[in-house]
Amino acid sequence: MRISARTSAVAATAVAASLVLAGCGGGGAGATTAAPAALDIATLTAAQSLDPKDAIGSALPYFQAVYDTLIKRTPEGAFTPMLATKWSYDTTRTRLDLTLREGVEFSDGAAFDAKAVQANLEHFQKGGGGAAKTLAALKSVEVEDAAHLTLVLSAPDPALLFSLSDAAGLMASPAKLADGSLTTKPVGTGPYTLDPAKTAIGNKYVYGRKAGYWGDKPPFKSLTISVFDNETAVVNGLKTGQIDSAVLQDAGQQSAVASDTRLKKADYTFDFQALLLFDRGGVHTPALAEPEVRQALNLAIDRKTMLEQLRQGRGELTDQVFGPETKAYDKSLDSAYAHDPAKAKKLLAQGGYPDGFTLKLPRVTALVNDALATSLTSDLKAIGVEVDWEALDGASAVQKIYRERAYSAMVMNIGQSPIDWVTTQDLVVPGTFNMFATSDKTVKSLLPRIQGGSGAQAADAARALNKHLVDEGWFVPFYRMRYQLVTGPDVKAQPQSGMAVPSVYNYAPAHS
Repeated sequence: MRISARTSAVAATAVAASLVLAGCGGGGAGATTAAPAALDIATLTAAQSLDPKDAIGSALPYFQAVYDTLIKRTPEGAFTPMLATKWSYDTTRTRLDLTLREGVEFSDGAAFDAKAVQANLEHFQKGGGGAAKTLAALKSVEVEDAAHLTLVLSAPDPALLFSLSDAAGLMASPAKLADGSLTTKPVGTGPYTLDPAKTAIGNKYVYGRKAGYWGDKPPFKSLTISVFDNETAVVNGLKTGQIDSAVLQDAGQQSAVASDTRLKKADYTFDFQALLLFDRGGVHTPALAEPEVRQALNLAIDRKTMLEQLRQGRGELTDQVFGPETKAYDKSLDSAYAHDPAKAKKLLAQGGYPDGFTLKLPRVTALVNDALATSLTSDLKAIGVEVDWEALDGASAVQKIYRERAYSAMVMNIGQSPIDWVTTQDLVVPGTFNMFATSDKTVKSLLPRIQGGSGAQAADAARALNKHLVDEGWFVPFYRMRYQLVTGPDVKAQPQSGMAVPSVYNYAPAHS
């Protein structure tokens, strides 16, 4: 599952998600000529709240069904009009003017206008959700009239348009923002409305097509998102036609559907798996303050064997955290650290730890299975580093990792955004994944250039930052994981740039 800037929430909900198969209604195994009236999507990620302030990552389809965003992102990643029809920056890139679509209403009858946008952005920014930091640069919102407003920034934000096409851009009825009702009773301008009689929050969510939707008529009369706690059950649902579509992350489950010619499959990469090093200042683990030690950890990992044995070769080896869609990406950095335990031992000695050290790591079974834990333990033990795993459930993981900052590192799956500044904000700027706020002179000099430089200047700085992070061993990436979007014969779907799962808009009847 994707761990990102939805990250702690996803870790918790993935562990808590419960198996639901009975009552799932998709297009059916036999209906292969008529367009299906219903779409049933399977997921491992539950949305415990449908308030936009809590929207994050692979839970976004729950929200897209009922809330439109200011800007729409195509499957390929281009920005197109949605609730905002036009947008433009000033020369400083600290003022973004928006022109809004007129005549749109929320499902409670309230008008969508500039004041509603202002209220939603403030609600999201101050709501404390996992993605709230994506509006960190928003200083104020100036309302000119009902259809025009300006977002005033404290500094340029190269990821703002992306954010407005993502969680931060979701628009709810302003009358419902303060009373807490959006958690279970969402009110938006979107193509569907939630059917509370058929919905069980945390297990199954059923949406009905909205009459009089301002945009293109949704292709399905109803949309169901069913929550599962394992991919074996998802695959069974796909094979029997009870589920129309799902993203399979597990390599074994991808193999399980390989011979089923009834199902369509599309491979893509989004998440990378890594040992994220938080404690580069040596707060809990002094050894990690030494670049030679971090480099040694990178050299200790046998990525090729891990990929072959743990994922049946389904993925791409990498030593960098920036993805192929970013300007920072450098293909040569995918192989910066060849597996070399002997060299790793020498670097440990140079860093002051000839006898190794102990690295305490949290383990949430949903994220780190036995095979992965065994592989990492073995590789690191070969250079003298002992791994001390501490088992956690989803709730305790959120508390101990993110709030108490009790660990120096953690094995995670992280989405690789197509936007350089998104990755930089997530992993390099002090925050969730740089929880000890460590930095150095090079990083401090490059961040302003990525954030505020011209296109070419920002790209050059992003590439320099990427190389520096790899050279200094800031992280220990393993590989980009190949996921598989699987659909039944009655549905077609496209992967979504910038998301681990398709947007709601990316599904259509196969025979329409």
